[in-house]
Amino acid sequence: MSAVPSSEPGDTSQDMQVISLATLPYDLLLNIARHLELLDIYALQLTCKSLHAFAVTRPVYRNLATALLRRCRALPLHGFQRLSDLTDEQLIEAVNQATRLEKAWLTRGPRPSTNSSYLNTPDGSQKGMRKWYKVISAPPNEEVDWLSPITSSYSLCATKSGKVVCWDVHRDICLAEWDPKERWELWKCRVEFDIRTVFFTMAKVLQRSYDDRVMEFVLMKLEFFDDDREPQFSELAVFKTIGVVMNVFLLDPSSRLLSAFVWVSSSNTIGLYALLDWKKNEYVFVDTGVECSLSSNWSCILYKGQIVIHSEESDVAHQYFYPISVLQRHARPSSPLSSFVPSISERLPPITTMTANFIFPPQTRGNTPASVSEADVDGGNGHALVVGPGHPAHGNGVVPNGNANGHAPEDGDDGGSVADSNPFPYPPWYPESAHFVRQWWPTLASVPRLSCTVVLLADHEPDTHRTRYVLAQHYFKVPLVEPDEAEQISASASRAVAAKHGFLNGTSHSMENGCGASPTSSASSHDTELATDGDVVDLARPPPQPEQRSRRGTPESSMMRLWYVSEPFEVVCVLDGMDDDLDPDGSPERPRPLMAVDFGHAVWIEFAFPPELDRDEKRLRFVTFPPVTNDRDEMGYGGTEAAESLEGIVRTLEVPDELDLDTVETINIDQSQGAIIISVRDGKIFILCYE
Repeated sequence: MSAVPSSEPGDTSQDMQVISLATLPYDLLLNIARHLELLDIYALQLTCKSLHAFAVTRPVYRNLATALLRRCRALPLHGFQRLSDLTDEQLIEAVNQATRLEKAWLTRGPRPSTNSSYLNTPDGSQKGMRKWYKVISAPPNEEVDWLSPITSSYSLCATKSGKVVCWDVHRDICLAEWDPKERWELWKCRVEFDIRTVFFTMAKVLQRSYDDRVMEFVLMKLEFFDDDREPQFSELAVFKTIGVVMNVFLLDPSSRLLSAFVWVSSSNTIGLYALLDWKKNEYVFVDTGVECSLSSNWSCILYKGQIVIHSEESDVAHQYFYPISVLQRHARPSSPLSSFVPSISERLPPITTMTANFIFPPQTRGNTPASVSEADVDGGNGHALVVGPGHPAHGNGVVPNGNANGHAPEDGDDGGSVADSNPFPYPPWYPESAHFVRQWWPTLASVPRLSCTVVLLADHEPDTHRTRYVLAQHYFKVPLVEPDEAEQISASASRAVAAKHGFLNGTSHSMENGCGASPTSSASSHDTELATDGDVVDLARPPPQPEQRSRRGTPESSMMRLWYVSEPFEVVCVLDGMDDDLDPDGSPERPRPLMAVDFGHAVWIEFAFPPELDRDEKRLRFVTFPPVTNDRDEMGYGGTEAAESLEGIVRTLEVPDELDLDTVETINIDQSQGAIIISVRDGKIFILCYE
């Protein structure tokens, strides 16, 4: 590559100057390398000695590592390694392995591998080793209830008797055990790599009635040490809840922040329970007023000093923001007395609410289902709305006289296109299970924190009494809408939601851009920082009416694009026997799908033949969804082959002959190491390594 200055034809007085790529300043070369992929870097290394020396430097591979992490592809690190701990050679090898794995899984699917951290152990141990998989022991005389890898060196296992066991994967021995001598159930687990610690919560029922059920939780940590000491369990806090607890979230161990969702049966709403500092004897328990729908899936995330309730329905996602500074005003003292139970203090609507529609596969008039209703018209354009407290924007607003872009047809626009409608609406499709995955592996400060949702949708067939399933997957961020995106919200979409919630009374008033609460309001400017330059309802006064805006376009977030495994299949479920103390009002058994997810990946066990063939052979199945992207056309949404690009390609994985899929109890996936981890009833754990 060279640059030649221009000169007049025949001008021999000016010397021709050739600038070689290899002579460019390092900073300029590095800026060029930021736009190259790994194969391009390989090619650069083969050109000359000087460029080879440049192309194997740490900054070049740090940029490649950053690109992988931004696509939510983890690096294959050993144990509790951090990226900053890696030598240059280790960083290069980690990037090479992660890139090969990403490409292979996306293009041809996983194949058995003999090169994995689970197999190639640092200490050279060979216990339980096979050619491409490893077999280790489960806790003896125990049934496994939950299992998760903690790096490639350890696994954490909860048993149905209530024990939690840390297992050394390489030496196949128990390193530490927590045994409460009674039946507890593991609810949540979080790994903090920087401090080499695993935090988890265990639960049991104290009062068995339904509406006023009392549960006790114990918050634990498992700490790993730099020296030769064995890991150690220790108790951090004990707390109680009242009502039906939906889930518990370890939001930030460094600030000792925990939250839980509780179903408030009297109002069918979500109660937010929080320990703002689990070392203090106080709690927060408020009724959010957010409706609890049977079709909704719920998660909770900490974002810039705010607890964010993330809710997904079949067509739309919501985020409800609660600044910790606001929740602190509603803190109440707790007590260690056995007679103490918490209580809801009051109804506290969200300080800010954001809503964004999912983007479904595109449809035209020719292939639109006849059953598309008026409510589907605005169902797939990614419109994002910011509304105020007490007005959760459930469902999709109808855009009057709107076309697929959410604006009124202009002259020459026949409105022939229709909005992208949900191919698997509720009903009949309902969420059998929802999996929210956040980046928990070691990453870099410059990489944005994203989340991934995989929903197993089910449709029960009354004739055969069998259930068919499909998978839906997407990425999302907090906030759903960035301030500069919120400013671009179309007037029609804003008016639709405003009309739905009674904001309009026939008079249009100007909406203040970026209006925060007044100084006398209960919320500070920090409380509404997410809504800057967006449509925000002030907390201190009645909601104003939005003005008509002339902007035609609407933001479409790549985070809201849904991808599918749309060919129905029948996933294998195991029936977990329920202890009366843990589920006194439920059925004696609950089905648990044998499925696991990681960012952009899902693995499950399914029946290989349709029910009419009356054969129960099983197979291990796998899908990789496309990585995160900000380019709509790149993912095929604008092209003629969009339907194909939106479909995950399902692969059948090879399994060892000694692994009987009929005996599987749990399944997990570790995408960073290319491993599927399966426990079976006879006390074995299979670690299957793929490349």
